[in-house]
Amino acid sequence: MICTIGFFDGVHRGHQCLIQQVKDEARRRDAHSLLITFDRHPRSVFAPESAPSLLTSAGEKMGLLQATGVDDIYVLPFDREMAALTAHEFMAEVLKGQLGVGALVIGYDHHFGRPQGEHFEDYCAYGREIGIDVVLAHELEGEHVSSSAIRRALKKGDVAQAAHLLGRPYTWTGRVVHGHAIGRLLGFPTANLEAAEPMKLLPAKGAYAVEVTEADEKDGPKWQGMLNIGHRPTLDNGADTSIETHLFNFDGDLYGRTLTLTFAARLRAEQRFDSEEALAAQLQRDKLLAESLFR
Repeated sequence: MICTIGFFDGVHRGHQCLIQQVKDEARRRDAHSLLITFDRHPRSVFAPESAPSLLTSAGEKMGLLQATGVDDIYVLPFDREMAALTAHEFMAEVLKGQLGVGALVIGYDHHFGRPQGEHFEDYCAYGREIGIDVVLAHELEGEHVSSSAIRRALKKGDVAQAAHLLGRPYTWTGRVVHGHAIGRLLGFPTANLEAAEPMKLLPAKGAYAVEVTEADEKDGPKWQGMLNIGHRPTLDNGADTSIETHLFNFDGDLYGRTLTLTFAARLRAEQRFDSEEALAAQLQRDKLLAESLFR
C-alpha cells in the first residue's frame, strides 16, 4: 500500500499533484494507492478558536478525492487521542499496524503527529525502523499552491485567483429561505440563501457573476445570474450578512430548495447608494456586465 496523508481541504492543484505522485509510485511498485484523510480539520480539535473556514464540505471533498482515481481512501476520526500520537507512534500504530502501508509519499515540509520538531529526515529514519519507505514528493512546478492561499484570495473576493489555484471555480451551497422581498420591488427578485455548510468559506462582500444549479442535481437545469454578499447598506440591513442571488430568465418558486453557486467573476465591491433608484440602476449595470462575461 502506497499512501499519503493530509486533510486535503479544497483538493486543489497542489493536492492533485501529490496524489498523482502517489498513483505513479503505486504503479511503479505494483501496489495499491491510498489517501489517508481526517473527518475534521485537526485544528478544530486542539485549537478550535483558530480552525479555518473550509473550502470543501466533507461530501464535496470525498467526491473530489474519488475523482482522482486513487484506489482507496481512508477517513480517520481525528480526536484528542489521535492528536496525542507522535509521528513515530502514528507511523507504527496506524500506518503500518492498522493499514499495512509500505511507502509514504510526503513533501519535504510536511509535518504530522504531535509536534516534536521533526523534519523529513526524521520521518525517513522512523520509516527505516518501522518498515515504511518515506518518499519525497515534489511541489507543483513553478508555484506554491496551498489551502491558505486560496482562503486569502476568497477573503479578498479574488475568485479568479482562487479558481486558478483550485483548478476549478469555487462553489458554495445554500438553502433558499424567506427574505425581505425588497429585490422584487427593485425589479430584481432574489433567492435569499443560508449556508448549507456553516463552516464553508463565504467570499468577500460584493457582487458576483454566478452559475446556479440545484444541489445534487447533476443533470438538472443550470441558470446564470448574479449574487450579492453583504450588509445591504443602502437598505439599512444592519450587521446581518445577506446572501442573495438573482437568476436571469427565471420565473418560479425556489423556497426550500438547495442551490449550488459556482463563482464566475467578481463584479464589484459592496457599495452604499443614495437611493433605491440608484441601487436599481447599478443592479441593471451589474446584470449587463455579468451577461457579457457569460457570453
